[in-house]
Amino acid sequence: MATHRELTDRALNDGNGILRLMPNWVPRSFCVPGKRIKLHPDHYYAYGAHRGGIDERWFSSTTRAQNGPETLPDEGLSYIYVESTREKVLLRDALASHGKEILGAKVMEKHGGWTMYSKFFDNQGPLPFHLHHTDAKAAEVAQRGKPEAYYFPRQLNNHAGHFPYTFFGLHPRTTREELKRRLADWDKGDNGVLFLSSAYKLELGTGWNVPPGVLHAPGTLLTYEPQRASDISSMFQSIVWDAYIPRELLTKDVPDDRKNDLDYLVSLVEWELNVDADFHERNFTKPKPVKPIEQMRAEGYEENWIAYKSEYFSAKELTVLPGRTATIQDEGAYGAIVVQGRGRIGALDIESPAMIRFGEMTHDELFVTEAAAKGGLRVTNTSGVEDLVMLKHFGPSA
Repeated sequence: MATHRELTDRALNDGNGILRLMPNWVPRSFCVPGKRIKLHPDHYYAYGAHRGGIDERWFSSTTRAQNGPETLPDEGLSYIYVESTREKVLLRDALASHGKEILGAKVMEKHGGWTMYSKFFDNQGPLPFHLHHTDAKAAEVAQRGKPEAYYFPRQLNNHAGHFPYTFFGLHPRTTREELKRRLADWDKGDNGVLFLSSAYKLELGTGWNVPPGVLHAPGTLLTYEPQRASDISSMFQSIVWDAYIPRELLTKDVPDDRKNDLDYLVSLVEWELNVDADFHERNFTKPKPVKPIEQMRAEGYEENWIAYKSEYFSAKELTVLPGRTATIQDEGAYGAIVVQGRGRIGALDIESPAMIRFGEMTHDELFVTEAAAKGGLRVTNTSGVEDLVMLKHFGPSA
């Protein structure tokens, strides 16, 4: 049997510096799938109904999901598919042996590896009001903090779900005592924490920046989420659309001796960020062209920054026009997911599938090494009528 070093060498050779990744599905016990991530209808409960429906697909992930005691050893971890031998190797293992070759020596020296991942979140109903910890709070449970960003791709939002509005932050005059009272009422029914917040209607083709420590209850558009490599969270809402949220989801990432300490739980909230009257202005994100649009279209493509307010990750949306080829150069390694069309990138065929069976291989997800990205990649749209569109997620720069 080949070692992960040998498999990684083969995969890098097969793709000339571009790695194929396998679909990586994640269930959530507290969610109802929106059924927009192209998974076959028979397979949304492939992990077992008791584990919850599959409403997330993770990309370029070296982070294991945190889904309770039945979480599988490789749940949430991305695999590289080795086409020449039809074998697979964890991206995490490939980076352990080939980090400098894949990410570059400077990134490995500065960051120690690949420190982000992205996902599609696809839920029929809204998520509970929750936050992701800061580095300081995460360190108390031996984890890292988690900033994230949202983008709402047009290609995957054929319906908006039941509630396409997201609650962010707290009303500017909210007090810590008010929030403590809501947490104290957890087992009395709906603790009413959303009375302390405001919802924003979600707009396709735009997004949001979500710093750690910011309370948010994501709405029901299918969401592309670049984020730091962590799955830490604390739920602050006890009832969501008549469904009870176990209190253990509030305290799962809290030190054992602080789980009933309301002052400590409220201290997870970055207060000034949550009560900021200019939250929309600071955190709403519209696409930003990487070059003048007329110049890009003349060269056969359009590319926009879609996540650009975090030091820990960023993301772009690349569109290659029908029948055109464009040479695209980037400054670092990245993962990519094709959301529309078909074509080629470098030596590999790519296409966005109509439907995916659980466990089935696809040609829509890639990881591009630093050398391939910096050298410039020819991306060809082989359709004469349809755009080729991919979303690209980057880690922190060197």
